[in-house]
Amino acid sequence: MEVHNSMSHGLVALLLVMICLSCIMARVWATIEQFEVQQHLIRLDKPIKSIKSPDGDIIDCVHISHQPAFDHPSLKNHTIQMRPSFHPLGLYDEKRVASKMETSSIPQLWHQNGRCPEDTIPIRRTKKGDVPRASFIERFGKNMRRTILNATSIESNRNNNRHEHAIVYVRGGKYYGAKATINVWNPKLEHEDEFSLSQLWILGGPTEVLNTIEAGWHVDPFLYGDHRTRLFTFWTGDGYKSVGCYNLQCSGFVQVNKEVALGATIYPISSYGGRQYEITLSLWKDPKTGNWWLQYGNQSPVGGIQEVVRQAWRRYGHYSPWVRVALIPH
Repeated sequence: MEVHNSMSHGLVALLLVMICLSCIMARVWATIEQFEVQQHLIRLDKPIKSIKSPDGDIIDCVHISHQPAFDHPSLKNHTIQMRPSFHPLGLYDEKRVASKMETSSIPQLWHQNGRCPEDTIPIRRTKKGDVPRASFIERFGKNMRRTILNATSIESNRNNNRHEHAIVYVRGGKYYGAKATINVWNPKLEHEDEFSLSQLWILGGPTEVLNTIEAGWHVDPFLYGDHRTRLFTFWTGDGYKSVGCYNLQCSGFVQVNKEVALGATIYPISSYGGRQYEITLSLWKDPKTGNWWLQYGNQSPVGGIQEVVRQAWRRYGHYSPWVRVALIPH
């Protein structure tokens, strides 16, 4: 009996020690996570001016040389390419861009309360609640499961009941750019882990190191914490594994346009039986630098994915679809 009681007491003591250690480790990890979140927010937000959008977003005007892209070692002392060396025919009209009418036509809600000054770019402020929604601090802004079809082919996902999607695409050639005009909607989602998007998508390379450049609008409460229709970009250089991210949440995309905030609300949007609104997006490769540029409407280019960061990116895209997708988890 004494041996049995001694063993019982020993097990109880061991259990208590393990519980205490678990509590201590939980506090340690919580403190580490809080510190990492704070450091992430400091790294992302370096504003010269801040504008509060009617939707509650804060748009920070950050000096163009202090944007997140330049945290990457490959972009230290990088000379910013302010405009591409080449524009596809008919894509860019400098006289129209210079006109006041054209400048005011970008449909982003935050413009109602101000604009960013010269030599800055607008960045949607990252909120503390945005970071923990991702599974790991390293993956914030990458959020691999929020992409359309991950690193698998279109054909292999046709019977996947997690997706409802319609795709128009061309393939079989070498593509150095693409353009799409997309109707803007605000689809209603039933659950917080659903999302809906419409986008232009250029792919290149084999599945295991798939490279993509994506741009369009999406409704994604998991990523933003709301159900608003937002402009977005996404890129990956390794098949959605660890290289790449949304918008400006990691190094790679260098923005040069002070009018367009990636991740910001698009306004106005289309209504059933009412007025229709569209956005036009263009992606193309600069033949001199290898950078891939994004243009929004008839404005000057928003910015580009830097070739020095995406070492795996092919010289051209192999596959260029326009996609409309809804994700419905089961």
